[in-house]
Amino acid sequence: MTMLPIHARPLLAVGGRCGRRLLAAAFLPVGLLALASVPPGCVLAQPDDYAAARIRMVELQLEGSGCDVRDPRVLQAMAEVPRHEFVPPPLREYAYSDSALPIGFGQTISQPYVVAFMTERLEPKPSDRVLEIGTGSGYQAAVLSKLVAEVYTIEIVEPLGRRAEADLRRLGFDNVRVRIGDGYRGWPEAAPFDAIILTSAVSEVPQPLIGQLKDGGRLIAPLGPSSYQELYLLKKRGEKLERRAILPVRFVPMTGEVLKGAPP
Repeated sequence: MTMLPIHARPLLAVGGRCGRRLLAAAFLPVGLLALASVPPGCVLAQPDDYAAARIRMVELQLEGSGCDVRDPRVLQAMAEVPRHEFVPPPLREYAYSDSALPIGFGQTISQPYVVAFMTERLEPKPSDRVLEIGTGSGYQAAVLSKLVAEVYTIEIVEPLGRRAEADLRRLGFDNVRVRIGDGYRGWPEAAPFDAIILTSAVSEVPQPLIGQLKDGGRLIAPLGPSSYQELYLLKKRGEKLERRAILPVRFVPMTGEVLKGAPP
C-alpha cells in the first residue's frame, strides 16, 4: 500500500452559502479574530442562556443554513454538547456564534458548522471506535462521544491536551481517552478503528493511520500544502483507499514527525 500524494492545484471557488462560509470562517489565522465585528446571524450567549443559545445555533447555523447537515443524531449531539465549556472564559459569549475562536497555544476551536459537517461525513455509528488526531479544545471529541462507542484522541501540545482531558472528564465524557503525543503514528495498541478524523492538514495521509483503519472504515482529513487544502473523505477497501474531495478548506498544518518526512 502506498502513501496518497495530493497534487497542488488552484483553490477552487465553492458555490453556495455553505462553501463560502466554510472558507471564510472555519480556520482563522491566530490573532486575526475580530470580536468587535460579530458575523451576521451569529448567536451571542449569556451565562444563564447557554442551553437556549445551543438550540438557536442548531436551528440557525445547521438546520437553517442551506447546507447539508441533516443527520438527526449529529444535530442532537450539537444541541447537547456545551461548546462554551471548551472556550476560554473571556470568549464564552461567542461560543455559539458561527466562528472559530482562539484557545491558546496558537490553536483554535473550529466553528460549529465545520464540526457538524465533518462529523456527519464521517458517518458515525453507535458501535464505532474513532481515532481523532488533534484534540485541541476537546470539543470535536465530545461531539463524537455522543455518537460512537469509544473515542481515542491525540494532542501534541501537552498543556492543551491536559486541559482538554480535564474538561472532558469534568463534563462526563467518559468514553473519550486522551493521549499526549504525536498523532502521526496513531494509537496502534487501540487499533483498528472504524473511523479516523484529522483536525490539522497534511500533504499526504500518514501510512500508520491507513494501517490502523478497518476495512470499510472512513477517514476524513484536510489534504494539501499549508496555503490551501481540500477536505477529503477516504474509505478503505482492502488494500485500496477510495477518496473523494468534498470542498476546499484551510486548516492549520500538522506538526511533529510529519514535518521530518517520517518513513512508513
